[in-house]
Amino acid sequence: MKVVYMGTPDFAVKPLEALIENKFQVVGVFTQPDKPVGRKAVLTPPPVKVVATENNIPVFQPDSLKNGEGVKILQELKPDVVIVVAYGKILPKDFLEFAKYGCINIHGSILPKYRGAAPIQWSVLDGEEYAGVTSMQMNEGLDTGDILLVEKTKIDPDETSGDLYERLTVLGANVLLKTLEAVENGTLKPIKQDDSMSSYAKMLDKSLSKIDWNLSAQMVHNKIRGLDPWPVALTVFEGKNLKLFRSRLLNEEYNKPAGSVYQNKEGIIVVCGDKRAVLITEVQLEGKKRMSASDFSRGAKLTDGTIFES
Repeated sequence: MKVVYMGTPDFAVKPLEALIENKFQVVGVFTQPDKPVGRKAVLTPPPVKVVATENNIPVFQPDSLKNGEGVKILQELKPDVVIVVAYGKILPKDFLEFAKYGCINIHGSILPKYRGAAPIQWSVLDGEEYAGVTSMQMNEGLDTGDILLVEKTKIDPDETSGDLYERLTVLGANVLLKTLEAVENGTLKPIKQDDSMSSYAKMLDKSLSKIDWNLSAQMVHNKIRGLDPWPVALTVFEGKNLKLFRSRLLNEEYNKPAGSVYQNKEGIIVVCGDKRAVLITEVQLEGKKRMSASDFSRGAKLTDGTIFES
């Protein structure tokens, strides 16, 4: 089977590697243009381009697919199927319908819930019990195509978005291989999505970072782990932003105002609006390095009753 692969970030790397390792004929890779990275703005290729180049697969990085250039490339490559994993651009109708088996998308959620750009993060932020990966026959809508195959995984209560992201990229590779096997065998049974059960997982931004300690401990915990590794939850300590990485829910109740701090050998206990608390285990003060919360607590001389600002 001749495959054109479309993907950009590291989430799309393992599915591409799985195709290569399983002897699929990957005739071309589409990915986003190289971008400047870091303070020195070093022009850096997307992770998918790196893998494609290492495996001598032709790489295409068009600024747009709407001008017909994408279809011209497909006409040269003659793929049987186009696989799309976090590519980052809308595909026009003529592109979607070019290949024999069309375009198949690997999406990091259990569709139809969490359509959009950040399904993994919102699964954690919303405190979902399960996450998963869906393969989907693409149409012109945003993640609205027929469902081909779904695999679920239980989200650990303390798992961060970064942790889940790593697990789902492996699961995504497995789902892709199973989907293509079913395509070849003619055993797929597409299922239409129920639009009434969908929601839009919008892109994360730094406006989400500030913690409101008046929320319940569960909601605070979900926010801390859901925003790790980016954009990261934060509070204010002595007028400076304090980033909060990793937390655990505590069962005890505390008769102190929301935001009140207790010292603990494992980190920093912070009281939330429902009188329950979270234990913060890693932090980073503005202008400083990331460190264990217990080391920060000793260095900052935190005392019981200190208040973190909402």
